[in-house]
Amino acid sequence: MATAANSKLDEVTRTREARVGRVDVVRALAAMLLFDMVLTFGGFGKLYRAVKGLPVRPRPAKAERIGAVCDAVDRATAIYPKHALCLQRSAVAACLLRREGHDARMIIGCRKLPFMGHAWVEVAGKVVNDGSQVQHLYAELDRC
Repeated sequence: MATAANSKLDEVTRTREARVGRVDVVRALAAMLLFDMVLTFGGFGKLYRAVKGLPVRPRPAKAERIGAVCDAVDRATAIYPKHALCLQRSAVAACLLRREGHDARMIIGCRKLPFMGHAWVEVAGKVVNDGSQVQHLYAELDRC
């Protein structure tokens, strides 16, 4: 009897996690479309101000949601009809994480040789949407 109840509970939990995952991907896709439009019609400055001006939502932050949100952004990037740049992906991840109550910061950096710019997201100083090596490969220009 306990085994049947446990398996039913596991099934309900998996269904809920799958539903939450789909909702996260839809949110990420919507945000990608929005930021794509902001970049197209307003340029970098408008995107920068939008991310910088978005406050952290006052709610208890759950650490496990960081990975779920970043995974959703990755999945949304894979099915988005246009190639999403690191700037767009990072803006989306930072804003969705702030909505979840995390003090996520989008970092903009560059390196000299070969010259290249890059953007990534950090929460409490830890890179969450890229490899940790980006902190050493790129000089930080700004965080918003």
